[in-house]
Amino acid sequence: MEDNEIIRLYHERDENAIAQTDLAHGAFCRRLAFHLLSNREDVEECVNDTWMAAWTRMPPDWPMSLRAFLGRITRNLSISRFRKNKAIKRHAGIEVMLSELEECVPDSAVELQIEQKLLSEIISRWLDSLNGEDRALFIRRYWYADTVRELAGECGVTANQMAKRMQRLRESLRQALQKEGVEV
Repeated sequence: MEDNEIIRLYHERDENAIAQTDLAHGAFCRRLAFHLLSNREDVEECVNDTWMAAWTRMPPDWPMSLRAFLGRITRNLSISRFRKNKAIKRHAGIEVMLSELEECVPDSAVELQIEQKLLSEIISRWLDSLNGEDRALFIRRYWYADTVRELAGECGVTANQMAKRMQRLRESLRQALQKEGVEV
């Protein structure tokens, strides 16, 4: 089934939308989540949460790219799950201490949001300056969490060659950030 047809099912509140989404994009979402979590149970939970989020966001959303829409949701949920899993491993006393400090430490959320927006704009300009293949490789590696080995296989090069290429791209980004005054 085509993506527009699947989106239409969501807008019609047809429960078949979830099954069709899983058929069309389930493998992609599971692979993305697994690259970030490496735990099948967490992956399945994140993918199920992705379907629920898609159900609640459509309508009103009508994504231009269903794959990108689902990928973003899956990625964000996977990162949240990763952080939650990591936090559970920390000592509970630290959590209590930090919550106590919240009362006296000023909230810098607004400043952080502004800094993140500026950083995002710089990175977007840098990505726009890359050729199409480098841009796609960078996004696949650092947004979709594809492995160096997967990227190398698809480009017909060794994993070592791809690792060096990714290193050069990171160095280029670092230089672009420094040029814009961002401390790295």
